[in-house]
Amino acid sequence: MTVLISSLRINSARMLESFSTLSLIGSTGDGGVSRVSLSESHLAARTWFRSEVENAGLEFHVDSAGNHSAILPAFALAGEVAQPTGEIGLSQKPLLLRASTLLIGSHLDSVLNGGRFDGALGVVAALEVLRIVKENGIRLRVNLEAIDFTDEEGTLVGLLGSAALAGRLNPESLKKPRGGRQNLVEGMKRAGLDEEGIFKATRPKDSLAGYLELHIEQGKRLERMGINIGIVSAIVGIRSYRLSFIGRADHAGSTLMTDRADASLGASAFALAAREIVMGSFPNCVANVGKMDFIPGAFNIVPARVDLCLEFRSPDAEQFENLDAALMASAKEQAGRFGLELRSECFEKHVPNLMSSGIQKTFADSCNDLGLTHTSFASGAIHDGQSFDGICPIGMIFVPSVDGASHAPRELTKWDDCVNGANVLLQTALKLAG
Repeated sequence: MTVLISSLRINSARMLESFSTLSLIGSTGDGGVSRVSLSESHLAARTWFRSEVENAGLEFHVDSAGNHSAILPAFALAGEVAQPTGEIGLSQKPLLLRASTLLIGSHLDSVLNGGRFDGALGVVAALEVLRIVKENGIRLRVNLEAIDFTDEEGTLVGLLGSAALAGRLNPESLKKPRGGRQNLVEGMKRAGLDEEGIFKATRPKDSLAGYLELHIEQGKRLERMGINIGIVSAIVGIRSYRLSFIGRADHAGSTLMTDRADASLGASAFALAAREIVMGSFPNCVANVGKMDFIPGAFNIVPARVDLCLEFRSPDAEQFENLDAALMASAKEQAGRFGLELRSECFEKHVPNLMSSGIQKTFADSCNDLGLTHTSFASGAIHDGQSFDGICPIGMIFVPSVDGASHAPRELTKWDDCVNGANVLLQTALKLAG
């Protein structure tokens, strides 16, 4: 029986059942989930994923970085040899066969007390794409792989699994992870991972035909515009620092205000200045001061030190560096203003990444074929696709988030929107995979 590819749709009821079952793992009881990377609840979700993969008759694989995958092998005609053909979707030549894989995925880990949809929707949809292709006996010229990457959210390191697979994991990131060395060691032990082995997960560049991801927007643009699908044009660069404003501890009652080297004043002034810098000179960027630790942290002691966690993001590489310079100059200025020493330590650096123009066009074509409205904009959040910049073509789509909520139990995307996104993912994968 001949299958009309353009008529294929995902099984909405089955995908909803899978998503609903997954949402119970690590449930916080208020609509959210807490599956921080390599925690017991996260590992339970991965056990569930393996069961789903095997029940679907797909190949299951775990690599040395802990990435979990469902694989549907390519169909190779007798006598054909796998050869590189350039960017998928842009050539009339056959795509790679045995050596080439189109990755489709996201992540099952969550932030602490996060939402059900972030990451999980992309994994469930990717698995459903493979199920549909297999059930309909479609012979593709690339392997399809639905993948759940390790530690996307950065509870431990951030983009650990995708960076390892792409050969871009920095050993220093494991020695001084943002989530703490002990937490990383304990998590690796629970998952049966070893530090040396993680770096063996790297795949040859020519084995990857591309990477696709469906994700919730985590913002209000699509909802406000009443548009079905957001086609991601770029993923923002992100940089995070720990800034330490260092003063002197003194008695809070007997030390005159004019005689103090109060670390809290420099840190607080900088937090306010950072907002003004971004809003005044970098309107397409964001900056966040997410944590301040006061030392010694008592009612009656002038703070001797404040450690401040700063993160900022930009979709433009030049603008990104200019923002970095402006923020660091402001931190020094505010420290000097209050007679403080400033120390800085950079923890995370991800440069802005452009998405493949060819895949963006294919997403748009799929939306048009499905009768869905679409628009294009940059992602303000980081995603695993950034790890593959320069390695293989990358493509990503968003579906609307109700009230823009994310990283919180109230995170919600209407199921019809989830289905729309999954169908665009399916049709795009079929177009690209030949």
